[in-house]
Amino acid sequence: MLLAAIGLTIPQLRPFIWMHLFVGLLLIGPVLLKMASTGYRFVRYYAHNAEYRRKGPPDIALRLIAPIVVLSTIGVFLTGIGLLIVGPTDRNPMLLLHKLTFIVWVVFMSLHVLGHLPAVARALGMSGRKKTDRFWGTPGSAGRWIALTSAIVGGLVLAVVLIPDFAAWTSHGVFLHHHHDH
Repeated sequence: MLLAAIGLTIPQLRPFIWMHLFVGLLLIGPVLLKMASTGYRFVRYYAHNAEYRRKGPPDIALRLIAPIVVLSTIGVFLTGIGLLIVGPTDRNPMLLLHKLTFIVWVVFMSLHVLGHLPAVARALGMSGRKKTDRFWGTPGSAGRWIALTSAIVGGLVLAVVLIPDFAAWTSHGVFLHHHHDH
């Protein structure tokens, strides 16, 4: 839902730059949690842990695009944070890098999501197979809830603390193109 909210700000960025910044910062916690949990599973699988080996590897296509998904995710967030730091007057080339990493991210994240649709259908009981709730109803689910809640609260705190830094981006005239003679 948060990714959808930030996506909705893109076509009308000028009036919604505050939301783009706020949700982008809020997403840092959940994105770090997702990358950490996925990285943990990756390490456990390739360290030959029996439980993780029994489940088998992800689809080959997902394994091939994973590095691009991870690097572009990192790129989008780092360039976004960089833009917040440098402000609108010194946004080049950071803005171009943010746009480029976002385009790469959208393409490869879309492929990633499409690759996981069969598993999502199974988890939701839409494939005719037995529904299994691997996240919420298993041992350790309380820990998952705590981790997810902590990640969201951490992102929320970061976003709220940095609201004063939005001013440079939300002031009138930020998005007008200025020619500077040097």
